[in-house]
Amino acid sequence: MAAPKKENTKTIASNRKAFHDYFVEESMEAGIELAGTEVKSLRQGAVNLKDSWCQIENGEMYIHGMHISPYEKGNIFNRAPMRERRLLMHKKEILRLFGLVKQQGLTLIPLSLYFKGSLVKVQVGLCRGKKLFDKREDAARRDMKRDADRALKERNAYNG
Repeated sequence: MAAPKKENTKTIASNRKAFHDYFVEESMEAGIELAGTEVKSLRQGAVNLKDSWCQIENGEMYIHGMHISPYEKGNIFNRAPMRERRLLMHKKEILRLFGLVKQQGLTLIPLSLYFKGSLVKVQVGLCRGKKLFDKREDAARRDMKRDADRALKERNAYNG
């Protein structure tokens, strides 16, 4: 009997700005349709997810605004760095997401890009936008936690 395969995942890029600007309600994994030189460029980590978003068009989901730098040894096979790329999910999942986006005013944002084995996967988040006061509240909470940790560390240094 064969031993179970363990999934080796390697993160290529993560969208930290998404967690600052949005509340992530739910996240799911999707495949992505790429050209060969794009995969080689991803292996070098030449990707930017900062201002990217996902959109559902004609029952298919596409990622917009993701910049994959051209592979330097790719010559004529390189594709446009900012082209829209199709995400691969089951039709039922896409239609469910489409309903949530249309009815509840949510947004689809790519949260991270990673290798799962030899395949490239995207973690897509179903997100709700934060207002300015939400961002301030998060920053205040983060500062309080940092101050508390610092005080605890100083207190332990004096006792130790």
